[in-house]
Amino acid sequence: MKKIDYKKIAKNVINLEIKALQKLKKSLNQNFNKAVNAIVNCQSKVILCGVGKSGIIANKISATFSSIGTPSFSLSANDCSHGDMGSITRKDVLILISYSGNSMELKNIINYANRNKILLIGITSKTNSELYKNSDISLITPEVKEAGLDMIPTSSTINQLSIGDALAISTLKKKKINNLDFKKFHPSGSLGEKLKTVEDLMLTKNKIPFINENTPMNKALKIMTEKKLGTLIATNKKKVTTGIVTDGQVRKLSSKNIYLSLLKVKDVMTKNPIKIEKDTLATKALSIMNEKKITSLCVYNQKKKSVTIGIIHVHNILNKQIY
Repeated sequence: MKKIDYKKIAKNVINLEIKALQKLKKSLNQNFNKAVNAIVNCQSKVILCGVGKSGIIANKISATFSSIGTPSFSLSANDCSHGDMGSITRKDVLILISYSGNSMELKNIINYANRNKILLIGITSKTNSELYKNSDISLITPEVKEAGLDMIPTSSTINQLSIGDALAISTLKKKKINNLDFKKFHPSGSLGEKLKTVEDLMLTKNKIPFINENTPMNKALKIMTEKKLGTLIATNKKKVTTGIVTDGQVRKLSSKNIYLSLLKVKDVMTKNPIKIEKDTLATKALSIMNEKKITSLCVYNQKKKSVTIGIIHVHNILNKQIY
């Protein structure tokens, strides 16, 4: 019996899908911009619907929209004809996905959208289809060769998924969604950990090893030992951060037989310590520490950069398995 080379089959499938995506890329026109603007200006929800495999793609696209703060859900095309169309309002944007654009299950939904003046975006491959003709905005996914019997939805669903992702990311860019906004919708899991900010992990209030810059070093060393961070944040009378003292500096001075008891904090400290804004991602803070070969950063609020509101230690980040 002849051995089947499954790798060859896999490569063929991938090649067909790559070609499909290349055709999709060339087919984008001004209607795509109109669709993005319609979604951005939506006053309520973005509702997606499709039949069969297109319905599964609709679920995924809807989930992506919700993940970037655009309220969205997907509907079953079959259930829509049995009461679920009541979920769609005039303030919504309805996106219907169908390769042929003529699926029987979609006709009632198209009629309902047109009758009730619900903005309809159609994603289809057929310009002579019911969906294309009756959509307010029509997005064409080019006709492509499917992998496997040339009829199993593969290349076509890759295109549907990609145009959905493109709509979502374009919406994200238009709404100027940033890391902090994205973090609000992903508080848990590994993604949530990666999106943690310095503020989420920093030590605050009594845990910050503050020391007045005029304090004698023998007293300062006792505080450094108590706080167990190997660091002291020096301040002046106005509570403004003026410097930082690390255990590394102390060891270096001791090795030179310098009598620390004769010195004050301001004689030892490094002036103008490296600071970081509280909304910075923890991964960025870790990168700065690695680059500068330090273990702690002073944290400030954008409104008052001269005052330390927290301290972030490398262990605070690594203990959360953020690398």
